[in-house]
Amino acid sequence: MTDPVIVAIDGPAGSGKSSVSKQAARALGFGYLDTGAAYRALAWHALEHGIDTSDAASVLDVSGDFDFAISLDPDAYTVRVGAADVTEAIREPRVAEAVSGVARVPAVRESVNALFRALVAGSGRRGVIVEGRDITTVVAPDAPVRILLTAAPEVRAARRSAEVSTQDAASVAAAMHKRDASDSSVVDFLTAAPGVTVVDSTDLDFEQTVEAVLDVVRTGRRTQVGADHG
Repeated sequence: MTDPVIVAIDGPAGSGKSSVSKQAARALGFGYLDTGAAYRALAWHALEHGIDTSDAASVLDVSGDFDFAISLDPDAYTVRVGAADVTEAIREPRVAEAVSGVARVPAVRESVNALFRALVAGSGRRGVIVEGRDITTVVAPDAPVRILLTAAPEVRAARRSAEVSTQDAASVAAAMHKRDASDSSVVDFLTAAPGVTVVDSTDLDFEQTVEAVLDVVRTGRRTQVGADHG
């Protein structure tokens, strides 16, 4: 079987990466890999062990027994750490606050990125949409289709606050801005690298955004096939 086609999607918090990627994967019959879930799961794992996630050495140490599993089925999305189903737990505010500390450790990023590539290669699927923060530049820089999905900051904040019912809009916007600022010191997810197509969803609804992504995928795959047979 040939290697799966990879569609790499980057973008900041609140850009709709997860929901749009999942729906596009359904439409294409592809798998879906939420890379942010791995960092959230590791943050949860560290918190369960009482680790201060701002301490890089401690994070690296606790990552040694990080038994992570994630489903690539967009219709049956589950995340596990060992025997624990953490699909819901990794969305808790305490985990969201700890994610950046975990993701900032270079050795952790290297091992997790290797895990992502192995998950895709062993997926048994003809294609996988991989979404996260440095997918187009680090995880899958050679993917035939690479997309930066973005939107205006105020639009992203409004969308994220609509998803989180336990916090008010101002708190959500502040948390999102803080995470973007922290993560942007590690990876540049606001600027499209060469060869990456920007999809700006500021003025698009959900269905229009999905269709815009699918248009890029279809065009990119046709281009790739042409190059393979050139």
